[in-house]
Amino acid sequence: MADDSQREPEDEFRDMLRKFLSGGSDIDPSQLAGAAGLPSDPAFVARLMSQLQDAVQHSGGDGIDFSAAGERAASIAREGGQGLDPAASNALMQAFQVAALWLDDVTTVAELTESPRVLTREQWATATMPVWSQVAEPVATSIADALTEVIDQQAPEELKSMLSGASRIMRSVGGALFAVQLGQVVGQLSTEVVSGGDVGIPLLDEQQAALVPQNVAAFAEGLDVPADEVRIYLAVRELAHARLFRSARWLRLHLISSITEFARGVHVDTAAIEELASSFDPSNAEELQQALASGALIPPRTPEQDQALARLETMLALVEGWVDVVTAAATERLPKSASIAEMVRRRRAAGGPAESAFATLVGLELRPRRLREAATMWQRVQDELGADQRDALWSHPDLVPTSEDIDDPAALVARLRDPQPDSDDIDRAIEDLLNDTSGDRPHEGTDGSASDDPDTEGPGPDRH
Repeated sequence: MADDSQREPEDEFRDMLRKFLSGGSDIDPSQLAGAAGLPSDPAFVARLMSQLQDAVQHSGGDGIDFSAAGERAASIAREGGQGLDPAASNALMQAFQVAALWLDDVTTVAELTESPRVLTREQWATATMPVWSQVAEPVATSIADALTEVIDQQAPEELKSMLSGASRIMRSVGGALFAVQLGQVVGQLSTEVVSGGDVGIPLLDEQQAALVPQNVAAFAEGLDVPADEVRIYLAVRELAHARLFRSARWLRLHLISSITEFARGVHVDTAAIEELASSFDPSNAEELQQALASGALIPPRTPEQDQALARLETMLALVEGWVDVVTAAATERLPKSASIAEMVRRRRAAGGPAESAFATLVGLELRPRRLREAATMWQRVQDELGADQRDALWSHPDLVPTSEDIDDPAALVARLRDPQPDSDDIDRAIEDLLNDTSGDRPHEGTDGSASDDPDTEGPGPDRH
């Protein structure tokens, strides 16, 4: 057994932190949980401390462990969550069948190869967590790196050896705390969403469409609309969203990559962390809670981030606008479809508490601002050129309308009516001409005359 004097400084710091997380210090862990905006009930705090201890124990890796996020999200979703009622589930599955038939009449995008699903809140949280983790990981890494940088920069020279290990441990703990907060957001979202595509981004695996019966019922409350109309309308929207991503195979990767590209540009303000740490009083948790809840640790966006955000918002608006137009066309048979559509628009414009929390956590708003303009553009294309031409614009990234097209739908329609030869087509034609070895093509001399002999060249003073 090694003597205490031979122990590594990193091990000493690890033991000190583990002792704190076990409650063996003067600081109450429940106060820190409350400061982070997390529940302070004993059972949750005990689980949180256990997860952080595990992060301390396995602090050698570079990645962020999001298992705590999944556990927290599922726990919140279970609170007040209901199981699947057979009658409600059957009603939604019937609504999906009607929705599929109606969509076939108004769109050419491919049908799904997997049957739609109905999910409990907990199942929705579990099924969507992999995408949430992928989207949030760059920000979690930035926070963890900022903690490491602060420790490294502030360490006195004589403590460098010990704190080099401490920084790695704090990186793991910071990542675990972020994961728990992400789980808090996703768990709350599970109580608000009605479907897999409700937040605009493709959260479920490819070719999956899903509704959450408990939340669909809550959505219908207060609407003077028959419940079966609400179910069919929401089923049409969800199927249209899922079919679009099934048909445009490139779109899902493009959208998620755009989000992660934006998130990678988020760099936590180390100066703000230093200021917060220097004045933090564990007995007064409100300061830390306010800093975390307000997004004060995330600095203003850079010009590069603004550009990435503009591109992302345009694509989100194009997706949501297309879904709106297709849904409107498919649900014309529903007497109250306009009322349901208006409710969807209001709900989307207002967002929800969980969406606001996600915006604070990651610095990204999920609701595109140009949705109405994008829907107007899609409607114009549909009215003047038909649904086939409308849907064909998703067949390749180069064909998708741009922000300028949203601004000027008339110009887009005119361009689609009279397409100019594509430059690639011209290049291919020139290449085919140059590579023609048929022997039938006459060769032109430098004087402009045609010659059957490819070796015959006319006179020219500048020839070399």
